[in-house]
Amino acid sequence: MSASAADRTLVITCAALLREVRAVFAQLGECERAGLEVVALPSALHNRPEGIPARVAETLDERVGRYDHAVVVYGDCGTGGRLDALLAERGLARMPGPHCYSFFAGEAVFDALAEAETGTFYLTDYLARHVDQLVFAGLGLDRHPELRDQYFGNYTRVVLLSQTDDPALVAAGRRAAGRLGLAFEHRHVGLGPFSRSLRHLLAPATG
Repeated sequence: MSASAADRTLVITCAALLREVRAVFAQLGECERAGLEVVALPSALHNRPEGIPARVAETLDERVGRYDHAVVVYGDCGTGGRLDALLAERGLARMPGPHCYSFFAGEAVFDALAEAETGTFYLTDYLARHVDQLVFAGLGLDRHPELRDQYFGNYTRVVLLSQTDDPALVAAGRRAAGRLGLAFEHRHVGLGPFSRSLRHLLAPATG
């Protein structure tokens, strides 16, 4: 590690990625982990993605002078390039890719899935774990099932891109697909692509 042991790195991420970020941190050596501090912003920001850049900016401004480096573990996530514009102004980097599905599957695998079937609704471990709250309650489908066609009429399948080997999450994904009247597919992608991207993002601070 070339950086001083006193160097501190702020990692701003989405709460939907927090477990996976911590899992990658756990794989790092003690020296690489030193000084890494994570702030997780609410996953509910994805309901209004135009608010993500402002929250990232606010988090950075609140911590000016407290860190030697800062990185952002977000995709564009529907900000329409506004997050990238903010980070470019501040000379900061984020994870490459449009969203967490691409992070986890790797861009080539995700692009192949998307090209094979555009009408795909994707789940990660986090989304499968919270699918009742985020999808069925969040979209009002638990109270108004007739809205299913409005939201999912153009979808044909649910694909779970799992990070862990957890049968309970696979079962949750399968149940969600059944409730939506969609086919179900499970792809275990692990943490490999995500870990490599995150390590590369952290390299200037930990290398």
